[in-house]
Amino acid sequence: MKRELIFLRAFAVATVAGMILISTSGFQKNENQKFREIDVERINIVEADGTVKMIITNVERFPNGMDKINERPTNEERKKRSGMLFYNEDGIECGGFIYDGHKNGNGHSSGLSLTYDQYDGDQVMQLLTQDYQKGDERFVSSSLAFNDRPGKESQIKTAAIMKELQELRKKDPEAMRQKQKEYENQGLIGGVPRIMLGKTRSQNNGLFLFDDKGMPRAMFYVDKENNAKLDFYDEQGNTIASFPEKEK
Repeated sequence: MKRELIFLRAFAVATVAGMILISTSGFQKNENQKFREIDVERINIVEADGTVKMIITNVERFPNGMDKINERPTNEERKKRSGMLFYNEDGIECGGFIYDGHKNGNGHSSGLSLTYDQYDGDQVMQLLTQDYQKGDERFVSSSLAFNDRPGKESQIKTAAIMKELQELRKKDPEAMRQKQKEYENQGLIGGVPRIMLGKTRSQNNGLFLFDDKGMPRAMFYVDKENNAKLDFYDEQGNTIASFPEKEK
């Protein structure tokens, strides 16, 4: 009887150990979980060290000021939208894909934006489409744009400067404009378009080139009457040459 009890106890221990081994080895062989369908409000894609590299989110869980991502504050002024946000190896936001669309009392408003940011700065490349309808009028524009950004720009510093300028604007708008100009001259804020390829709200389809101050300097486009045009402008935006020549 004593030998049987010892045998039964040994058998029970071995059985439990075997089940644990089988279960553990099963998970070690394949850690991937498969789902045919999943409903989720937000997904954070992270590295092994916890650094967030991408966020896929609905409107409500879109980070804008209340959250910190990678121990960094998020943009307080940004509107919540569904989409994706991208982060680089240093945990800094470097672009995103957002979209929206809804009806209103006079029509609708919708848009889509895919952007890539300068390191620790704002967007230097953007794929953008906007669609507005107000009554019987509808305005649609779509473009691929390339921008220049300040050389000393940083996201946290820019947010602090923008908050400072907003407070100053309430007290003294002229002082705010002077301060803004100082920051722009220091290369801390600003940014101008340089190249745009696409369709404008005035229904011109073409290539639009800007100088380093953001002023239009050359346009090659087809207008809404299907006329092909090539226009050149001076630093003040005055037309200096056109082909075909404009009628006087």
